[in-house]
Amino acid sequence: MINLAGLGRTMAATAIILSAVMVPTLRAQDVTDEQLKAARAAIASIAATNGFDNILPNLAERLKTTLIQSSPNYQELITKTVDEKALELAARRADLEHEAATIYAKTFTVEQLNAITAFYTSDAGKKLLNDGPIASREMVKAADIWAAGISRDLNAAATKELSATLTADQQPLPGATTEVKPAP
Repeated sequence: MINLAGLGRTMAATAIILSAVMVPTLRAQDVTDEQLKAARAAIASIAATNGFDNILPNLAERLKTTLIQSSPNYQELITKTVDEKALELAARRADLEHEAATIYAKTFTVEQLNAITAFYTSDAGKKLLNDGPIASREMVKAADIWAAGISRDLNAAATKELSATLTADQQPLPGATTEVKPAP
């Protein structure tokens, strides 16, 4: 008798292995060299991956801290060894850049990537990258101030209108004031 459960597991394992082998090949074929080149330029122009620069140094520092805490007498050896190994792994940063370029190449057309690069390498694009976060922070502050004023005015106007329509035998609204006094 054939063991169907074993056959099913074998087929499932084979499918997983084949997909693991085939998917990277298929993914690589989806993106042309022209797309990757345009994507790399766009990524560089917007500094999209610069935030990843500290991943390896931060991991190395955390590892050194952990190892030194457990073996403080070997601090120099631990520091030297972890730093050397981290430097050996630094070349793998290119793998992350390639993945980022592939993602951008799949997300945008070559024309869009070229337009992104053109804009962000222009004076206006550089200004946006540099000062955009400051402008965004200031807009959030302005929105908070505006919302506080709108809230105050809405509360005052609605409370005044509702209080005026209440009859003498009705209770006033909880927490409602009929008069809004400006802050000193």
